[in-house]
Amino acid sequence: MMWEQIRSNRIRSLVLVAGMGAFLVLLGLLLGYVIAGSGIAGLVIALVIFGVMNLIAYTQGDSILLNVAGARKIKREDHPRLWNVVEEMQIASQLPKMPDIYIIDDPSLNAFATGRDINHASVAITSGLLQKLNRDELQGVIAHEMGHVKNRDVVLMAWCSVLLGTIVILSYYGSRFMMFGGMSGGSRRNSRDNNNGGGAAALIMILAFVLMILAPIFAQLIYFAVSRKREYLADASSALYTRNPEGLASALDKLAASTTPVKNANQATAPMYIVNPFRAKNLNDLTSTHPPIQERIRILRAMAGNASYTAYNEAFSQIKGKKGGIINPQTASLVGAVPVVRPAGADSGPIEPVSDKVERTREVSDMMLKLDNYEMIDCDCGARLKVPPALQGQTVRCPRCGRTHQT
Repeated sequence: MMWEQIRSNRIRSLVLVAGMGAFLVLLGLLLGYVIAGSGIAGLVIALVIFGVMNLIAYTQGDSILLNVAGARKIKREDHPRLWNVVEEMQIASQLPKMPDIYIIDDPSLNAFATGRDINHASVAITSGLLQKLNRDELQGVIAHEMGHVKNRDVVLMAWCSVLLGTIVILSYYGSRFMMFGGMSGGSRRNSRDNNNGGGAAALIMILAFVLMILAPIFAQLIYFAVSRKREYLADASSALYTRNPEGLASALDKLAASTTPVKNANQATAPMYIVNPFRAKNLNDLTSTHPPIQERIRILRAMAGNASYTAYNEAFSQIKGKKGGIINPQTASLVGAVPVVRPAGADSGPIEPVSDKVERTREVSDMMLKLDNYEMIDCDCGARLKVPPALQGQTVRCPRCGRTHQT
């Protein structure tokens, strides 16, 4: 159990949420003064907004993020292979409840986890990722997301995504109002009645405008810095749960080679994904949402024959040139040596059979059609008819043998 690391994550979560909340309150305070001519009114409005957004983030944050991503919930019969992998990783990670599984209809290769606690968590993966990864690689990605759930990362990321989105929206509309709407009637009245008051109002306007520009940037930098460390921790958890670091390393290789961005990702949701959803290159350490993929791959492959937290710490120190690793040594020592074991029936290897790739493509295609309410009819000749909703209730003819079927 990574109880020390979880406690540390909770402390960071409180600090991060408080910091982003301070940005939000200060923005509301200055905007209230500039727009309504009352700092007290602005403060009250800001506190109300902060309280409401925190409540929404905790109770509905995961639903909002899944909806923004265009994710759709699936059942076991929709994709048995994916369902079985999630079940296996739930058992390996000792989560009390299996996360709900969502699919994002997107050719890009990516995934994320969200939820308000370990009993109300969800894992979402793109159809492109499900199509491209073999079972070992899929286990590695799912185990990585389970690590986020187990380490209590999902609560923070859902919370901060909503708060960051609110800060960005307030800053955007506030700056537009100040540029095109000018000062409020209250501020102009103060300017006429009192020269000193007018100077103060002008100064506050300048501060408000500067803060509206800088607040989203600072909030994102804090958000990104914390999320990067959590990616390393989730990678370590994936290696432990699967006992096969190469599974995630191979998956990250494929993700690194993909240049297709996630269609519905935005700045607030980007850090939740397993890799940068924008596929931006040459980002520096401050503005990157994730650690470098190649660095993560080298760390996993440097673990050699041991999948423990201690082995990850040693590999991290070796690759990064930093002593102490990423996980508290006392926490890491709670898990002894864990030998790497290739799962029975693993289909990964230097050359993957073409038939496996074709089968995965068929699985994903059929699943997406079922989610779009297509009816599947298996003809006696072996053909599978895929009937769109508009033709259901009618007679359709098999293009291969000519038999007719009533839908």
